[in-house]
Amino acid sequence: MAVIPIDLFASSIRLQQGGRIRADRRTADVDQDGWRLRAFHAKTDADVHAGHWEVHPEAEEVVSCLIGKIRLYLRPERPGQEEEEISLTAGTAAIVPRGRWHRIELDTPSTIMAVTLPRGSRLEERTET
Repeated sequence: MAVIPIDLFASSIRLQQGGRIRADRRTADVDQDGWRLRAFHAKTDADVHAGHWEVHPEAEEVVSCLIGKIRLYLRPERPGQEEEEISLTAGTAAIVPRGRWHRIELDTPSTIMAVTLPRGSRLEERTET
């Protein structure tokens, strides 16, 4: 098999059972089997859907800041609690627990990489300010 470069910003890398890795054209399909690695450039909060909470019920997610500076927020688990804020700078990552609602905001334009099992993932509009 020929080994060729993969454009991480135009592809989804799927880590499949049995140790196979597959690069596909990027889609929004959240019902794909297998883990997914995605890298993307974000210039504004709209690029990271900062106005929405996201959840992955099937697995944890690694969120990594490759270039720039971002803030990862975890939604409170109980009424009266505050959002948990995690600052990520270039070369750092955080693991979002399975089933934990989260969102990202940018401090500067950034390059981000995330790895999760997307099956069943959901977005919910953020209503609190």
